[in-house]
Amino acid sequence: MGTNYLTVHGYHLWQRLIDLILPPRCPVTGELVSISGTLSANYWQTLNFIQNPQCACCGLPFATQEETGTLCGPCISDPPPFKIARSALYYDDASSPLILKFKHADRTLLAPLLAQWLQHCAPVDIRDADYIIPVPLHRWRLLKRRYNQAAELARSLSIKTSIPWLPHTLQRKRATESQGHKSATERHDNVRNAFRIPDTAKAKLKGKKIVIVDDVYTTGATLKACCKTLHKAGAKEIIVLTLSRVARKQ
Repeated sequence: MGTNYLTVHGYHLWQRLIDLILPPRCPVTGELVSISGTLSANYWQTLNFIQNPQCACCGLPFATQEETGTLCGPCISDPPPFKIARSALYYDDASSPLILKFKHADRTLLAPLLAQWLQHCAPVDIRDADYIIPVPLHRWRLLKRRYNQAAELARSLSIKTSIPWLPHTLQRKRATESQGHKSATERHDNVRNAFRIPDTAKAKLKGKKIVIVDDVYTTGATLKACCKTLHKAGAKEIIVLTLSRVARKQ
């Protein structure tokens, strides 16, 4: 029985059968939708996608039109350890319920849709990337949550782009405290030296172009710590993609 028989436009037959028994609903509003893992039109209209103009490096949105290639103040004063970062959505009152449900409420069916948004906001540079790597969870938090939302995004993005993903290469070697309610300085201190790459994996990363994926870019502390670890292991260039970003237009 071939793949074409089992899927209809990429949607599994078994999921269609489930949908007949339990009609799919928008994970945020509860409204009926045609296919599981999609959003209602009403909720979709509330989402705020990040568009140009934005910082050429970190993707921070600008309030006024700027010349192509303009950098924000933080990227000028303290250049980040990645080449470019882009986020699909503002993290705000509209997007936070969706992201929290994806992160904590087993809404992993959303991953293909959310990865599509990542692909859309990604720079052209992603096309020749060698690997996609998710920001890791510590094993105790992974055991409690049962899945890593960043890994789900990375896996779906890998399928869409045909870029191989390495889910276990970057590891969190200690259980850091939650970053919520911490200042920018406290966030950086919290994740300093928190990540590692096994010696057996370093040869694979040497000279490679990496895409690192996470759900939310807040201060960038976690992502920057991951980038520094990857560079130390020999990665040549890093692109950061996040589903959402905590940001106000500058």
